Amino acid sequence: MKVLVTGAAGFIGNALSRALLERGDEVVGVDNLNDYYPRQLKLDRLARCAEHPRFRFVEADIADAAAMAALEGEAPLDVLVNLAAQAGVRYSIENPGAYVQSNLVGFANVLELARRLDLSHLVFASTSSAYGLSTRLPFEEGDTASHPASLYAATKRANELLAHSYAHNFGLPCTGLRFFTVYGPWGRPDMALFLFTRRILDDEPIQLFNQGNMWRDFTFIDDLIAALVRVVDDVPKPDPGWDGQSPATSPAPYRILNIGGGTPVPLEHYLGVLERELGRTARIERVPMPLGDIERTEADPTRLAAVTGAVPTTTVEEGIAAFVAWYRSYYDG
Repeated sequence: MKVLVTGAAGFIGNALSRALLERGDEVVGVDNLNDYYPRQLKLDRLARCAEHPRFRFVEADIADAAAMAALEGEAPLDVLVNLAAQAGVRYSIENPGAYVQSNLVGFANVLELARRLDLSHLVFASTSSAYGLSTRLPFEEGDTASHPASLYAATKRANELLAHSYAHNFGLPCTGLRFFTVYGPWGRPDMALFLFTRRILDDEPIQLFNQGNMWRDFTFIDDLIAALVRVVDDVPKPDPGWDGQSPATSPAPYRILNIGGGTPVPLEHYLGVLERELGRTARIERVPMPLGDIERTEADPTRLAAVTGAVPTTTVEEGIAAFVAWYRSYYDG
C-alpha cells in the first residue's frame, strides 16, 4: 500500500511509519516540525526512516490548507493515518489557540484531503481523555463521552464527530483511535516518564498530581503499533445492527476503538519501577489536581481484540526498562 502518515516525526507517527516501511509499504510522511518540544528529537526520529527508499518526507502543517491540497499530488494513495495534532492536556489550558488551529482547522483539512483522494481508509488519533468526567469504568467506546475535562479532549472528541459526518455523507471509511497513555523509547519529552527520568537523574523534584492519587492505563509503544498496523488493514463497514444510540459504530463506515490493555497502574507504582531502573530515589512534591486532568483511565479492550486480536500486554516493568535503556543510549551514548 501507499500510506500518508501525518505527524511522521512524532512519537507514534514515526514508529508507525517504520513498521509500515518494514513490511513493504510506501510511506509519505508529513510533519511541521514545530517547537513544542526540541526539534532535534524529531529529526533524529525521521533519520530512522530515511534509510528506506520507500519513504518520502514532506514538511507541512496540516492547518495550512494550501499545503494540504498540494498533497493531492501524492496520489494514488490508499490510506491516510492522521497522527498530527497539538498534544497535551495541561498545555491546552495555556495555549488554546494552538489546539484550535492544529486539532480543528488542521483536522478539517485532513478530512477534505481524504475525501478528494477517495481513500480506502482514514485512520485518526483520538484520546482516552475524550471520556472526560465519565465515572463508568472501564471506559467503553459506546459511552457518550460528552463531558470533556480539557480543551484538548474537546478537540479530539470534535474530530470524532467531524469524521463521522464525512463517513455518513461521502462514504469515507473512518476509524478513530482513543489512545491510552502511550510510552516507550523515542517518546515525547512532555510526558510523565520522560519528565520523571530527567528530573530524577538531575536530582530535581518531581510533582505528583492529585497528591499522587492517579491511575493510568499505560500502553507500551510496540503494543500500540502492533494493533495500529492491523487497524490500518481492517477497513470499517456500516454496522447493520446499529442501535441508533452507540457512538462507537454507525450505519456509516465508521467506528471508534480504544487502544489500551485495561490494566490501570497507580502512578506511584509506575514511579517506583522507574526509580528501581535508574537506581535513584525521586524527590517528590505532592500537589493538587491540575485543571483539565482526570484521576483514572481504564480501557475496555473488547472491541480492539475483536477487530485486531492484538491487545496491549507489555507490563510497565518491561516497558520502563526498555525506555530507560533507550534514554541512556540516546542522551549519554
